[in-house]
Amino acid sequence: MSSIQVHILAVGKLKERYWAEAAQAYLKRLSFYADVYLDEVPDQPVPKTPNPGERDGVLAAEGEALLGRIKDRDWVTALTLDGRRWTSEQFAEQWQGWMSRGAARYVFVVGGTLGLHYRVTRRADALWSLSPLTFPHQMARVIVLEQLYRAFQILRGGTYHR
Repeated sequence: MSSIQVHILAVGKLKERYWAEAAQAYLKRLSFYADVYLDEVPDQPVPKTPNPGERDGVLAAEGEALLGRIKDRDWVTALTLDGRRWTSEQFAEQWQGWMSRGAARYVFVVGGTLGLHYRVTRRADALWSLSPLTFPHQMARVIVLEQLYRAFQILRGGTYHR
């Protein structure tokens, strides 16, 4: 068992088999470096064209559920379009710096269809944008897992990154 605990905290389930299989493949690879868990909270139904009140209600409910899973001593990185963008090498450096803080857990938060409530991003210690492109939240989870694995490989001088 590793001393590093990582939780991918996400809204909604990995419904498609191919996303679940991809996530499991990276969880297996990451198990050599850290104890990594997928932690999901239910997504809220989103009207086809939500008005601002409905949008806020969905984000608030999902945000409450996410915040309820985050502990005081967690290092939290929220995925958001407004976050920092890094190359894989830069992310590996960031990851190394975060790990040096000795947090109880490292939590990466992936929002649902509408993103994340401002209370979640306000709680975050770091904001990360995977890309200016928009990805399905299921794909974002797999990308986070893959980038964590890549970061460990970069930091350990592994061959995966080459």
